[in-house]
Amino acid sequence: QVQLVESGGGLVQPGGSLRLSCAASGSIGSIYTMGWYRQAPEKQRELVATITKGGSTVYADSVKGRFTISRDNAKNTVYLQMNSLKPEDTAVYYCNADGLTRYIREFASWGQGTQVTVSS
Repeated sequence: QVQLVESGGGLVQPGGSLRLSCAASGSIGSIYTMGWYRQAPEKQRELVATITKGGSTVYADSVKGRFTISRDNAKNTVYLQMNSLKPEDTAVYYCNADGLTRYIREFASWGQGTQVTVSS
């Protein structure tokens, strides 16, 4: 199994910044795509950003130009730098990763989520 642990959430004022981190551990063979999703109260979970092992990125239109996703393949860690935060960015942010385990089995894992609250 592959486990994901997020950190870095919290309370920030509008216009502020936060950096989320997500570290993968366990029986990792190779991680293909890592990403961040978010879920606000009474809303469906939505994609925020993803990044492939080669560094190709995809962003939701709502965060383009404000958020930056990056990853450290050696550390099996993905980051989300969030700048110019808005109240509508308030949500639980979930890390996701997919790939192959050490036993050549596909996996798709989710983290437990970290709360981001943007409020004055």
